[in-house]
Amino acid sequence: MASVKDYKDVVGTSVIEELYAVGEKAGALKIQHVNSTAVGGGVAEILTRLVPMMRELGVDARWDVIKGGEKFFAITKKMHNALHGVPETFTQDEWDHFIEVDRDNARQMNFENDVVFIHDPQPIGLVEERTHLNNKWVWRCHIDFSEPRENVWLFLKDYIERFDGAIFSAPAFSRPLKTRQFLISPSIDPLSDKNRELDDEYVRSIFERFEIDIKRPVITQISRFDYLKDPVGVIKAYKLVKRYIDCQLVLAGGGATDDPEGEKVLADVRNAADGDNDIFVLLLPPSSDLEINALQRGSTVVLQKSLREGFGLTVAEAMWKGKPVIASAVGGIPLQIKHKYSGILTHSIEGTAYWMKQLINEPSFARELGRNGREHIKQNFLITRHLREYLLLSLSLFHDKDIVYL
Repeated sequence: MASVKDYKDVVGTSVIEELYAVGEKAGALKIQHVNSTAVGGGVAEILTRLVPMMRELGVDARWDVIKGGEKFFAITKKMHNALHGVPETFTQDEWDHFIEVDRDNARQMNFENDVVFIHDPQPIGLVEERTHLNNKWVWRCHIDFSEPRENVWLFLKDYIERFDGAIFSAPAFSRPLKTRQFLISPSIDPLSDKNRELDDEYVRSIFERFEIDIKRPVITQISRFDYLKDPVGVIKAYKLVKRYIDCQLVLAGGGATDDPEGEKVLADVRNAADGDNDIFVLLLPPSSDLEINALQRGSTVVLQKSLREGFGLTVAEAMWKGKPVIASAVGGIPLQIKHKYSGILTHSIEGTAYWMKQLINEPSFARELGRNGREHIKQNFLITRHLREYLLLSLSLFHDKDIVYL
C-alpha cells in the first residue's frame, strides 16, 4: 500500500508538505468513521485508503462497520431509493426496526473519540449516543440528495440536525438544516490497483481472459448492478449504436453487502442482453481492482449512465486514465465533466447513443476529451485533496466560526 510520500510524483512536493503540516495540527485528535459495509461501493473504497493515510500523518483514526440483518438492509435500500426520488412506502414497524438495529449497534460500539463521522443513512441513528458524550459528530452524505422523497427526508432530518455538521458531495444536495453544512467531493486514489498505471500487455491479457476483442471498439460501464446505474438503458443505447458500428459492450461490476437488489438487477441485465455475443456482463468479486483498471484502460469509450448519482467515482477513475467519458448529467457528475471539454454529459438513451457514435468515429476529439479530463481530475478529485479537507474540517469543529473555507 502506498505511503503519503509516494503521492509526491503525482501531486507535487508542496501538496505533500501541506498534508504533513495539517496532520501535525490534527495529530492530537481521535477520529472515527462508521459506515455499513467494509467492501463494495465507493464509501468502503474511500475509507480503505483514507483511514490508513490519516494514521500515517499521525492522527489516531479508526473505521467501524455496523451490523444488520436482511430486513434492516432491505429497509435501508428502500431509504436509499427514496432519497433518490423513487416512491417508497414505509410502515411504522420498518422505521422502528431501523432505529432498533442502530441502537443495538451503538450498545456494542465505543464512541470515545474526538470526531465521529457517520457515513450515509444506514448508521444515522447512532447519533443518539451523542447526548452522552462531549465530542463532535458529522453526518457524511455520499448519495444524490437533490430530490429526496419527503417522508424519508423528514425522518432523517430529525437525526441530521443532531449532528455538529453535515457533509454533501455537491452544492445541489444541500438542504435547509439547522446544522452547519460542508461541501467535500469524494476522490479516487491514483496509486491504488484500480487506478495505477498498467502495461499494455497486462491490459490485453485481461481482455483475452474475458474473450473481448480489443481490436474492435469497446464501450464499457463499470458499476455495481443497481437500477439507478441504468444498466438496461446502457444496453438499449448500445443497440442503437450497433446498427451502424461493429462494437462491443462491457457491463462489469459487483455488489455490496448492504444492497439486497443486486441479484435481481443482474438477472434483468442478462435478460436484456438477449444472447448478444458482443455484450459482456461480468460479475466481478471485490478483489477485481486490476481487472477493472484494465477494462477501463482498454476501452474506446467509458459510460456512466446513472439515473441518480451522488458523485460517480467510476467517472473520475476513467477520466484519470485519459479515457473519453459519456455520463448522465445528474448528481455530482457535472462537477467532474464540463460538456465537450473534459467529457460528455447526456440526458437520454438516444443522446448517449449519439455521443457513443461520435467518439468512436472521431478518435482525435475523444483523445482531447481524455487529456482534459485527466488534468481536471488531477487538480480536483485525488485523495490527497480529500484527506486535507477531512482533517481541516475536523479541526474547524472545535472553533465557533459559522463559515469555514476548506
